[in-house]
Amino acid sequence: MLKAVAEASRNLGFAFEPGESRASLLAQQDFRRMLSRERKRSERSGKHLLLMLVDGKMLSNNGDRPVLGKVADALSGAIRDTDLAGWFETGTILGVIFTELGQTDATLAVKVIENKVMSELQKVLKAGVLSRLFISFFAYPDNWVGKDSARSLDPALYPDLFEVVRRRRVSLVVKRAMDIVGSALALMCLSPVFLVLAALVKLTSKGPVFFRQQRVGQYGVPFVFLKFRSMIVSTDAKIHEKYVKDFIAGKACLRQDENAKAVFKITNDPRVTWIGRFMRRTSLDEIPQFWNVLKGEMSLVGPRPPIPYELEVYGLWHRRRLLEAKPGITGLWQVHGRSRTTFDDMVRLDLQYSKTWSPLLDLRILLRTPRAVLSGDGAY
Repeated sequence: MLKAVAEASRNLGFAFEPGESRASLLAQQDFRRMLSRERKRSERSGKHLLLMLVDGKMLSNNGDRPVLGKVADALSGAIRDTDLAGWFETGTILGVIFTELGQTDATLAVKVIENKVMSELQKVLKAGVLSRLFISFFAYPDNWVGKDSARSLDPALYPDLFEVVRRRRVSLVVKRAMDIVGSALALMCLSPVFLVLAALVKLTSKGPVFFRQQRVGQYGVPFVFLKFRSMIVSTDAKIHEKYVKDFIAGKACLRQDENAKAVFKITNDPRVTWIGRFMRRTSLDEIPQFWNVLKGEMSLVGPRPPIPYELEVYGLWHRRRLLEAKPGITGLWQVHGRSRTTFDDMVRLDLQYSKTWSPLLDLRILLRTPRAVLSGDGAY
């Protein structure tokens, strides 16, 4: 272990000489902006980064600025020229972004950095003061969705996302109001259709009326996704899993429908019942999702929520579609041909939506959705 740590220290460039220059501290706004930029740079380069936070709130009720100043000086002696130090929270929490870590194991990197930081802090702080500092590390890419069960992301790495939520609080209240009113009206108005479809599903094949499946919502929070069951019971999900993973990786077969149009989806699936095929074609199998919207797990408009196994083959930039908007029943993808777009194009549409989102855009997409549903373009 010690040999591995020493090797990691050399690879990371943590070999310091006395008298190296001290780095200046970035203000809170600048530090958080740089954290967002470095996180996105990591998405493109594939090189890891670490965020270290030194919480000094326990030093005193208002923060002991002279002591934090010593901590800041010590930290500047424990970082490289390529690393960034600043205030994560002004006056109370110091942060350091360790960039360009390559593919070094995160556990080893943390050990190397922690040893160096503690060595520097012990030079300037007494043991009683040092014990009141809380040091934490956050690695990126972060596995905020596990293979067997989803878990939410740690907000420390994504302060920019929560800042957007704070700035757009009023618009988000309007969006939630639209979701509540729209989903409640849809469930009431479509209740006769709901009952007819439920009866047909039950009468034409064995099994439950509803198909329940774990999906991943915004920030990686799991929820139970509802649809009318459109397939026979005990269907092996491996067929869909393989196809979806191939589709995301860009390996899915480009097929043609009966009108000789290119599609990226399994067509004429023998597992689908006759009523299921009708519901899928008309998107009526999605009606139960209005209950997910009413509960706040989904929105009327937003990216489609993925199945956990889909995230296993997501690229880093693909994950942003789950971070920047709540999943929805319809969205830009649905009104732009659905299965006629590649996965990367779908993600780009989702990211375009999250950047330009407004209640007015939601209304425009909702008004265009019935036409897309009735045309059945890209639906199977």
